[in-house]
Amino acid sequence: MAEEKLNRGFGLMASLSLVVGTIIGSGIFFKQGSVLQTAGSTNTAMLAWLAGGLLTLTAGMTVAEVGSQMTETGGIYTYLTNLYGKTIGYLAGWMQVIFYGPAMMGAIAAYFGILFAGLFNISNHWSILIGMIALGAVAVVNSIPNHVSASFQIITTVVKFLPIVALVIYGLFFGHQNAFGETVSSVTAGQGGGFGVAILATLFAYDGWVTLANISGEIKDPQKTLPKAIIYGIVIVILAYMGVSLGTYRSLLPDQVVALGQNATLQMALNAFGEVGGRALSVGILISLLGTLNGKVVSFPRVLYAMANKGDFPFAKTFAKIHHRAKTPNAAIWFMIVVAYLMMNVTDPDKLTNYAVFITYLFYILAFLGAFKLRKQDPQGEKRVFSTPFYPWVPLIAILGSIYVELSEITNDLEGVLISLVIVALGLPFYWYLENKKK
Repeated sequence: MAEEKLNRGFGLMASLSLVVGTIIGSGIFFKQGSVLQTAGSTNTAMLAWLAGGLLTLTAGMTVAEVGSQMTETGGIYTYLTNLYGKTIGYLAGWMQVIFYGPAMMGAIAAYFGILFAGLFNISNHWSILIGMIALGAVAVVNSIPNHVSASFQIITTVVKFLPIVALVIYGLFFGHQNAFGETVSSVTAGQGGGFGVAILATLFAYDGWVTLANISGEIKDPQKTLPKAIIYGIVIVILAYMGVSLGTYRSLLPDQVVALGQNATLQMALNAFGEVGGRALSVGILISLLGTLNGKVVSFPRVLYAMANKGDFPFAKTFAKIHHRAKTPNAAIWFMIVVAYLMMNVTDPDKLTNYAVFITYLFYILAFLGAFKLRKQDPQGEKRVFSTPFYPWVPLIAILGSIYVELSEITNDLEGVLISLVIVALGLPFYWYLENKKK
């Protein structure tokens, strides 16, 4: 089988680096302004960052239990297929391949281009092209043996903590603003969105924990490694994000953070360390973004590969191929890169990420419910290598928290929600065609 040709090159350290490195990327550096704008005050914004982290942790623990019982490559696509049947599983895979994965890749690449252009005083007109080049370069790295992308992930994860630690220390010990109890005077009617939408904005920054599940077929001892890497990784990220957010509010006034938008963290770095130091930190942030891109490009094409391997995608034979030397699904990788390129050029990254997070959490909720279904099927836990702590409260928090965030986004941006749902629904005709073709 083609699955056996995948190389299990990800041990615990590489897997942990994939989780942390994929999560910590553009979100914490570029979402400070939008989260604060939506929340309306520093207290509410900090609570949103914490709530988003805790929701992510409960989600990660719940999916870790589900994933520890299913070790095939494919992640949510594989889980939901096993739990609810082929139709739901197919739509979950379609969503990740056609919308969610490319949207995340495109948004992060776009943020890279914005920061790169700002750092080197290049016209913002070129930022999309710069982002496309960066994404293409990461795709090249992932088109060679996966021990290279695993090593790249570890290196970039280590490097990305340098700007985080520097910004936290500066903000906490040298910032002169009162981080708590400050409000954003520039928020007017229609600009906010409330606590739920603020949490949704943070969930993009916390996105990435599930990518490890997509490459189960390339993890050493996945039943034990996957839960450890997901949980330890999310805890590390929560601590880092709370520190950076607090440091930002200690360094800049709320109105400044909102006005600077995507450039708030860059301005903070310049204020803290001057022109040279600020630029050096910005280079560290750029490397951080490359690490995040690498995690996305490692992960999402494996979903397409897994679908194609079962004949569940058009041109399945092409996308199910493994490069004979690299042992990587190169056709799947480059297909998703092309889709990401298209998305980068049709909408701005903030909208792209909100739509993507909304739609993927609909399927996450089904995965969370799957933990209860599997417990019912196996009450003695004979197949469970990992059990979610504080069951059933942790899965319930993941479910209820996700529903709250989803309802908030529906109330705030119904048009965007409908667009997301239509894109997912477009997968049904392809599914019906492929199923009839198999008969």
